[in-house]
Amino acid sequence: MYPTFRGVVVTAFDLAIVGLGYVGMPLAKEATAAGMRVVGLDVDPRKVEALTSGRSYIDDLSDADLDEMLRSGFTATLDDAVLAASEVIVICVPTPLDDDRRPDLSAVEGAAKTIARRLKPGTLVVLESTTYPGTTDGLVRPLLETSGLVAGKDFHLAFSPERIDPGNPKYGLRNTPKVVGGYTPACRERAVAFYSRIVEQVVPVSGTREAEMAKLLENTYRHVNIALVNEMAIFCDELGIDLWEAIEAASTKPFGFQKFLPGPGVGGHCIPVDPSYLSFTVRRLGYPFRFVELAQEVNERMPAYVVARVQRLLNRHSKPVNGANVLLLGVTYKPDIADERETPALPIARRLLDLGARLSYLDPHVPVWSVDGVPVRRAGDLETAVQEADVTVLLQQHSAFDLGVVEEKGRLVLDTRGVLVENERVERL
Repeated sequence: MYPTFRGVVVTAFDLAIVGLGYVGMPLAKEATAAGMRVVGLDVDPRKVEALTSGRSYIDDLSDADLDEMLRSGFTATLDDAVLAASEVIVICVPTPLDDDRRPDLSAVEGAAKTIARRLKPGTLVVLESTTYPGTTDGLVRPLLETSGLVAGKDFHLAFSPERIDPGNPKYGLRNTPKVVGGYTPACRERAVAFYSRIVEQVVPVSGTREAEMAKLLENTYRHVNIALVNEMAIFCDELGIDLWEAIEAASTKPFGFQKFLPGPGVGGHCIPVDPSYLSFTVRRLGYPFRFVELAQEVNERMPAYVVARVQRLLNRHSKPVNGANVLLLGVTYKPDIADERETPALPIARRLLDLGARLSYLDPHVPVWSVDGVPVRRAGDLETAVQEADVTVLLQQHSAFDLGVVEEKGRLVLDTRGVLVENERVERL
């Protein structure tokens, strides 16, 4: 139970965060550090138990960070009654794609319905989960208003897209500008005031749809440019052109060019998913978003291209893929983190197994790994692993890997990240 006075719940928390994942926990950390009374709500009892016990499952949140949060008053709970005792509620739940690659907003809907049952007048509700334009006012608002309260009149409603970049040592939540759009100007002002207590710079926009579009634009820009260099990597290989050198040369131009690098495919929650939300929105207008859909096609083709390059490399040395020992180095989607969401390592491994390869992997951040439920053997020592493998595929350049050992000791190496020196045994994508 939470304190009441003459039948009205007294605010016990400055902030309640719904969803304690890679978005919700950094927000909880910074809000707690700013002196706010913060509570985290999740439907997963394992997460709540881990947080309560001081065990972090987030790359950018150490156990020491969590311990400091707990000593400062942060609590995690499964009890949605805390929402009624919170001044601000921020929704940070997942927004994946379904099996047909359409937006799955079931977690957002569930969060909004839960909040509606506990919503009290004067509360600020903010959606941070990435979604298509119109979600905040077209989906979340009607669900919240089933409480009998009216957005913009009885409670405030806003959208502020998450910009978390896991593993980024330079930019975190506090020093990354925060875009904020309100359902009404008053909603925006309330949200700006809230985030100004947590981040260094707030960027207000005219409405929730502009804020929603800003997030999709950011990631679609990256998605399209990654697809551009990925496609160039394919034909530059056939033309005998060193694309990596060409990219470095182009990047010396101090204006009009931003460096993007090819790779084995895109991973994480944002790049493989967010552009599909934008494409979904455009298709509802009756025509395709051709840039996005072409980029999706190119980037999704890269794992198959990597496997084709592995086959070619082995064939040049009179070895078939069938029965070959193939070592995958790095199976996360990004260097120096444990996040495996949408990692291209998975479709690459799946294709190699289908071709009969004897697969192993090495990743300091992933102690156990499987492909479609089939466990993949984890190699031990890096030097021994690359010496025993018929071909090593560098998928992620974790700082723990001694790249010199890979270059010198690997029998055959395919470098998909452009970080090794090419020689008679080492090829770059």
